[in-house]
Amino acid sequence: MTRRLFLAVALLATVCMFTSTGHTADRPTINVGKTFIASSLDPGEGSVGWALTTHGVSENLYSVDRQGKLVPNLAQSVTTVDDHTFRVDLASGRRFSDGSPVNAKAVANALVRTNELNGRARATAGKMTAKAIDDLTVEIKTEKAVPLPTALLAEWAMVIYKAEGDEFVFTGPYRVKKVGPGEAMTLEPNRHYADADERPNIRLRKFSDPQTLALALEAGELDIAFGLPVEALSRIKARDDVVVKSFQVAYQYMMFINTERPLLGDPAVRRAVDRAVDRRQLAHAVNGGTPATGAYSSYFPFALREPRPFDPDMAKALLEKAGWKNGSDGVRERGGQRLSLVLYAYPQRPDLLTFQPVIKSMLAKVGIDVETRVTENIAALGKSGDFDLALWATNTAPSGEPSYFLNAFLRQGTGYNHSRYKSERFGAVVDRMTTTGDPAERAKLASDAHAVLFEDVPVSFLLTPDWHVGLSKRLSGYEPWGSDYYIIRPDLRVTE
Repeated sequence: MTRRLFLAVALLATVCMFTSTGHTADRPTINVGKTFIASSLDPGEGSVGWALTTHGVSENLYSVDRQGKLVPNLAQSVTTVDDHTFRVDLASGRRFSDGSPVNAKAVANALVRTNELNGRARATAGKMTAKAIDDLTVEIKTEKAVPLPTALLAEWAMVIYKAEGDEFVFTGPYRVKKVGPGEAMTLEPNRHYADADERPNIRLRKFSDPQTLALALEAGELDIAFGLPVEALSRIKARDDVVVKSFQVAYQYMMFINTERPLLGDPAVRRAVDRAVDRRQLAHAVNGGTPATGAYSSYFPFALREPRPFDPDMAKALLEKAGWKNGSDGVRERGGQRLSLVLYAYPQRPDLLTFQPVIKSMLAKVGIDVETRVTENIAALGKSGDFDLALWATNTAPSGEPSYFLNAFLRQGTGYNHSRYKSERFGAVVDRMTTTGDPAERAKLASDAHAVLFEDVPVSFLLTPDWHVGLSKRLSGYEPWGSDYYIIRPDLRVTE
C-alpha cells in the first residue's frame, strides 16, 4: 500500500512537472529596463493599453506585423455592414490568462468600457457600441464612419480584457505576477498562451534617467535596455559582453506650439519657429534619424517626400513683418515685450533632452529667447496647457493608416490637442478621410491636411528617429521592431 502511494505521488509530481506551466520558478529570468512602465492595469486610463502591450500583457483584435502590415490577432476577420457598422469574427480557441475563453461578450464589454472612459479610444470612431451576435461574433456600431475597421481595431487603446471589479485580466503571452516595489513589475508566462513553456520569466524596471539605464546595462543588471541615450552608445559598443542594435521607428519627434499663448497666437510667429529649426543638425545631435517631412515616417506610402525646409532668413522676415524688432541684446521685442518662450522636454525620451539646447541655439539666431525646462509628466503638462513649446514623441501611425494622429492630436475638442489648435478647414479635410477606404485617396487627403498644418503650424515636425537597444549576450538574438509598441513579444527567448 505504501509502495503504491509512493508511486502515485511520484507519478503526480512528474505529470505536474511537465504540464503545469503556471509554476515558473525554474525558468530563466530576464531583466528588462525601459524608460516607461504602465501606470496602472486599467486600459480605461490614458495610455495604459499601449504600455501593457509593450509589456507583452495585452493584445488587440488586430495588430501590425514587423513589415508594418495589419494582421488578425484575436480576430479572424471583419465584415463591413455599412459605414457605421461592422462585424468581427473572433479567432477560436483563444483564452484570457485566467483560462476563460475570449468570447464575443467579453470583447464587446472591453471595447465599450474603454470607449466610454478613454478619449483616445474615441479619436477615430467617436462613441461606440458593441454587442455579441453569437459566441464568436461581435457587432460594432460607431458614431463616425469607419472605412477601415481593421485599422481602428489595431489602435493601441483597443486592447481586449476582462474587468472584474478592480482586477483586469488580459490575453497576451505574459501576465502580471507582481507590481512593485517602486516602478517595477514581475511578469510570468501566461500558461493559456501557445508555447508558454518556452518563455522566460521577466523582471521589468523603469528608469526615469536614461543614463542610469545605460549604467545598469553595463553593470550586468539588464538583459534588455530599451532606449539607450546616444551619449552612451560609443562606450557601450566597445564592450564585448553587450550588443547594441539600432533601428528606425514609426515614431515622430515633434514640437507642439501652444496656439493659445499670447506670444504664439500669431501664425507668423509659429511659422518662424518652424523655419528656424535645422532638422539635419538635430539628426546629427542624436547620432541618427531622418529629417521629418511631416507627421509620418518615410516608409509609409502616405508620407510626404520633401523634408521640412530650414530657412532662418525667412524666419527673420516673418518676425519683422509681424512687428518683432531686434532688441539691444539680440532678443526681439514688440511693444516693450520680449519674444521669450519656454521649451519643455521629458526624460523618458532622452533624445528630446538632447534637442533642447540645440533648438534654443537655433531660435536665438533669429531673435527668439528660449528657456528650457524638464517635466516628468509631459501628458499632464500637455493637458494643462501651461507651456509655450513642448517636445513630444509618438507613434503617428500605430495601425498603419494616416488618420489616427490627425484625429487624436490635432482635432478641435479632443483631449490630446495640446496645441489648442482650432481649424474648420483642417477638420473638414480629416472628415473626408473618414468617408473613403481607398488608400490613394486617403494619402492625398493626408497631404491636403498637411498643407493646412504647414500654414497654421500648431506643431513643428522634427525628426523620424533611430532608437538604440542594448542586449546582453543571453538576448543577442532579439530583434527590435514596431517602435516601442512590441517590446516583450511571444517570440522572446533566452539564446545563450
